[in-house]
Amino acid sequence: MYDSIIMIKIEGIDPHMIANNLTPYEPTHPGEVLKEEIEFRGISQRKLASQMGVAYSVLNEVLNCKRPVTTEYALLFEAALDIEAEMLLRMQSRFNMQTIRQNKSWSDRLDKIRKTAVVL
Repeated sequence: MYDSIIMIKIEGIDPHMIANNLTPYEPTHPGEVLKEEIEFRGISQRKLASQMGVAYSVLNEVLNCKRPVTTEYALLFEAALDIEAEMLLRMQSRFNMQTIRQNKSWSDRLDKIRKTAVVL
């Protein structure tokens, strides 16, 4: 009897309210993670940029979240730091999606399209 009560409560939980399924208020740019990693390893940005064959300014912009991690950069980071390129690209994609979903004008535009699509 006790088990059935627990099951009812668990089944009634909104899956979006489970901790592992929550969307953070502020999205995490992969540059933040990469910056922490190179600082932890004690690698200078200039040395890493040279090793990767990219301009220091470009690397710095990625690490400071001012430039996206592209497929090319993800592969360069994978080669230089042994961090999976696919993981970095998934992070960038989630960052992009969450950022645009938080944009009010874009959200309004999507709502308008959805309302129009219902009529079709």
